[in-house]
Amino acid sequence: MSKAYNYMQIVGAVLLLVGAMLQITRWELSPVLYTVGAVLFAYVQVVQGRYDGKNLIIRRLRRQQIIAAILLIFAGVLMFISKRNGWIVCLTIAAVLELYTAYRIPSELEKEK
Repeated sequence: MSKAYNYMQIVGAVLLLVGAMLQITRWELSPVLYTVGAVLFAYVQVVQGRYDGKNLIIRRLRRQQIIAAILLIFAGVLMFISKRNGWIVCLTIAAVLELYTAYRIPSELEKEK
């Protein structure tokens, strides 16, 4: 199952990137690509990243990661409903949160061991 999740996450990330790049050109299918990628990526993060321990720092980081996943999907919704560039702000916040948690969670898990 883990291998399937890894492939889903990679495909989701690629679709996210391609959809965001093509949105700049205003191609009509770019929001679809982006949103499908965001849903795949967010689904894998929520399902695969469960933490049942008692470390409050890791729990907080997991919540931040879930918020970032939700923001990725919300950016896709903004691509559909808004003709402005508000989706870029949402995507930027999500990317910063994802980057932060991607580095902090493994280091905190290592400390826990």
